[in-house]
Amino acid sequence: MAHVQHRLTLTTKGQGFYEFTGEAAAFVREASASRNLSCGQLTLFCRHTSASLLIQENADPDVQTDLLTFFRHIAPEGRGLYVHDSEGPDDMPAHIRAALTQTHLSIPVADGRMLLGTWQGIYLFEHRRAPHRREIVLHLSGD
Repeated sequence: MAHVQHRLTLTTKGQGFYEFTGEAAAFVREASASRNLSCGQLTLFCRHTSASLLIQENADPDVQTDLLTFFRHIAPEGRGLYVHDSEGPDDMPAHIRAALTQTHLSIPVADGRMLLGTWQGIYLFEHRRAPHRREIVLHLSGD
């Protein structure tokens, strides 16, 4: 079984969704071709506690707007709401949002491509208001 890893750095502009399906697809395509893999699994891992990963619809941007609204409602920002607030009023809500979502994803791979559905895209979900540099580890294993 072959294993290939890559670290992808994404720069965010603050809260929101940052699609990186294309970058993940390019990694899978190149790694599969270089190792002659026909079947495998891509694991993605976000190395942060205030951002997360999602597979979500990438056709209608209203989905992202509604998701942001929902998460702002269930984990609101504000001084005095949380004990952990030394890094700002958006820090603890960011940790809650990350805890409710995922920091890793698994996607099946066949013939050099991810087997995502028609409207599925891979997103970094930035939970902090300030810009950040986020690192995602991509690990492809297969035969």
